[in-house]
Amino acid sequence: MFIQTEATPNPATLKFLPGKVVLENGTAEFRSVEEAEAGSPLAARLFSIPGVNGVYFGYDFITVSKQGQEWQHLKPAILGSIMEHFMSGQPIMSGAGRAEEQDEEGEFFDEGDEAIVATIKELLETRVRPAVAQDGGDITFRGFRNGTVFLNMKGACSGCPSSTATLRHGVQNLLRHFVPEVETVESV
Repeated sequence: MFIQTEATPNPATLKFLPGKVVLENGTAEFRSVEEAEAGSPLAARLFSIPGVNGVYFGYDFITVSKQGQEWQHLKPAILGSIMEHFMSGQPIMSGAGRAEEQDEEGEFFDEGDEAIVATIKELLETRVRPAVAQDGGDITFRGFRNGTVFLNMKGACSGCPSSTATLRHGVQNLLRHFVPEVETVESV
């Protein structure tokens, strides 16, 4: 098994490509040992490596975030853990954990804004999310109120120094171009 790695715009996050499907549907993010142990044997294995403080699963990639350690020390242990997990045949997600689909229950917007929100979601799905996934992250819609679009940043995007620029210059400009009602974009 050959696992490729790619740098992300976030220097604290590295993208791992195992050459296999990681999650068939949705995404999953783990920000603590407790979340990992409850949801994913692979995430729990990765959190057992000192310095790992975040794990994110996409369709065919895994992003791992670090704190304090240098990649040259962490990368071999992470590669070994991913390889061991795939060779063991264990599932990526445990029965208690599930891949997140777009969580529409936590969304908020006014009833009269349904058409605007549908356009925003379509633009995010077709133009923004594929580009962000290439960098090892994800952006999902959370809400729209008074001209402001609220987005949730995940994976490599969470805590990335360039995420503000991505939101302001990329996502905000795109949405404002196609949806005049959008004034600004904020991360939640």
